[in-house]
Amino acid sequence: MKKFIAISAVICSLVTFNACNKEELEINNPNALTTDQYWATPDDAEKGVNSIYAMFYKDGLWARWIYFRLDLASDEGFSKSPWVELADWTRFKYVNYNFWEGNSVTWRDSYKAIFRANQVLANVPDITFEDESRKNSIIAEAKFLRAFHYFYLVELWENIPLILEPSTPQDLPLQSNKEEVYAQIEMDLNDAFNDLPATWDASDVGRPTKGAAKAMLAKLYMQDHDYTQAKAALEYLITGSGAMYSLVDNFQDNFTHLNENNEESVFEIQYGDQRLGGTGEGAAASVSSTRAQFFAPRGIGWSDGQARWWIVDLFKEEANQNGGIDERLQYSLFYPDLEADFGLQTYGRSWEWNADEAWFKKGSRDYYRNNEDYYNEVNYRLIRYADILLMYAEALNELDMTADAYAYVDMVRARANMAPLATAYPAIGNDHDMFLERLKKERVLELCGESVRYLDLKRWGAFDSQSAIDEIITRDSDFENFVVGKTNILPIPQAEVENNPNFEQNPGY
Repeated sequence: MKKFIAISAVICSLVTFNACNKEELEINNPNALTTDQYWATPDDAEKGVNSIYAMFYKDGLWARWIYFRLDLASDEGFSKSPWVELADWTRFKYVNYNFWEGNSVTWRDSYKAIFRANQVLANVPDITFEDESRKNSIIAEAKFLRAFHYFYLVELWENIPLILEPSTPQDLPLQSNKEEVYAQIEMDLNDAFNDLPATWDASDVGRPTKGAAKAMLAKLYMQDHDYTQAKAALEYLITGSGAMYSLVDNFQDNFTHLNENNEESVFEIQYGDQRLGGTGEGAAASVSSTRAQFFAPRGIGWSDGQARWWIVDLFKEEANQNGGIDERLQYSLFYPDLEADFGLQTYGRSWEWNADEAWFKKGSRDYYRNNEDYYNEVNYRLIRYADILLMYAEALNELDMTADAYAYVDMVRARANMAPLATAYPAIGNDHDMFLERLKKERVLELCGESVRYLDLKRWGAFDSQSAIDEIITRDSDFENFVVGKTNILPIPQAEVENNPNFEQNPGY
């Protein structure tokens, strides 16, 4: 049975407030712990670090709204939600910068996670442990998770406060630029790597490992176009001492609850359906994902997010080695001809779609039930070994090692019974640009709907010129609203700008 990290809400709000500088008004609640009272034992430290993981299950992050940015605002997805403001935030129409679901809640929840990590990092070093290695690994977990949340913050907003100590309501932090935040992320991940284990016992599966730290470093270096460093980080997982990963035989095993934390998983969020509360801080708060409910076809879920049809066409451009359709399509997307294309028995569902509509399928539960809800228990594989192999191929190509890159793309293609790349596309040869253009398609075929495409486009410079945007528009008409130099990053929530004189709104807003 799947093991879950115990979640504690004890320290969610351990902040000392000062009111009017009048000591007589500073009354401690005898029924609530203060920070000074709390951080005393190893058990406090365990609960403290576990509270950071609890943020994965909040609305602004990986329970719901972050997918609207990473998947629907890329050229893979879009929204036709009747909630017009929500749909507008996937098509770059930003009017109300305080729009909660599209902007403010992800900012808030990211900094809540960072606040919790900062508390661990500030207080755990002073706690006495019998097992010093566990103390060090708790600190390493907090550094990994702080780096993780800063990575997505800086990619989405860029000019953000870099807060490294427990914050108080009176703080007015300064903004940092992308390079400063990148440097801190790199430092945290390197520190975390030193003290994280290579693997965890079954009861602690889901915590980051050395491999996860190297994978996040690789993602950081790739976004920073530091391909030499990315290559070195990726080699730890592919040929180095961390080479314990491999592709599972069955592609679908990456998207169900039946074979989780398998050999392909580098880092995944542990979801479950055992608690049916909301997404607040109570003891019954859910540890589930609502993504499938919001992205499911009409009649099954809310259908607030859909996949672009060009992805279906891409899957059908090249036949597999048996002359059939790339089998990854049946596990990646819902679309009208799904059953006919793959000889499937009827799903027995009341689909409500048009001939050219598609939906993201990964992580849905169609393999054993007829509907979705807010308590999806399928773990979200944030980093898969297939992604590692394709990033490594990209790094090699950028370092003029194109001939060496083929093998790593072919490993991914072989699982899907696709011919070797050189056989299918001999004209590419060692041409850097042609290889990269093909690799861009390979990443869609393998990773579509897995929240990587937005960052891929950003890394490839697709947001940097009007000519590049015009090319995207041929696949995604929402990019007609994209403004180069502006909408490549989000507006900072306006309330943050107005409440902090040290903040400036992002350029163009």
